[in-house]
Amino acid sequence: MWSEPSPAPGVVLFDTAIGRCAIGWAAAGIVTVQLPGASDVATRARASRYTGAATAGSPPTPVVAAVRGIRVLLDGEAVDLGFVELDFEWVPEFHRRVYEVARTIPPGRTMTYGEVATRLGEPGAARAVGQALGRNPFAIVVPCHRVLAAGGKLGGFSARGGVHTKRRMLALEGAPAGGPPTLFDPADR
Repeated sequence: MWSEPSPAPGVVLFDTAIGRCAIGWAAAGIVTVQLPGASDVATRARASRYTGAATAGSPPTPVVAAVRGIRVLLDGEAVDLGFVELDFEWVPEFHRRVYEVARTIPPGRTMTYGEVATRLGEPGAARAVGQALGRNPFAIVVPCHRVLAAGGKLGGFSARGGVHTKRRMLALEGAPAGGPPTLFDPADR
């Protein structure tokens, strides 16, 4: 992936329309993209679990390009992040397949967990798809927020803020956001 010499593992925080995110890389490529946590320390710590490094001097060129693309997308511009190369080496095979399908969903569009499972050739695996997306280490680049529950309902979202964050990200992209909030939507109480 790297056109320059393999960099030392690292993590950097960067500002976006939804808060400070983190991106981490190792010698083989980008290994994580994290949504904002409760604090910069928490966000950096989550990313560091994937890299073993807490900070870095200067991110390699592909990381800089990925950060730029993520910022543009979260500013509401329909950008395809398919150019961002991810290091799937350590990702379980089923998860990798789910992430590859999720990456085909363009900004402003959504699919259901069941549709992803059907596209994988495993129509009964909607729950397993949801579990794989709940463990997505590449938030935004693998757009798990674009995958909804049956009937276009938001379903779950493991990032800080839960479905409220998912709804906000979908709104930034101009996608249907799973209908209006309900009395039972815990993120909106």
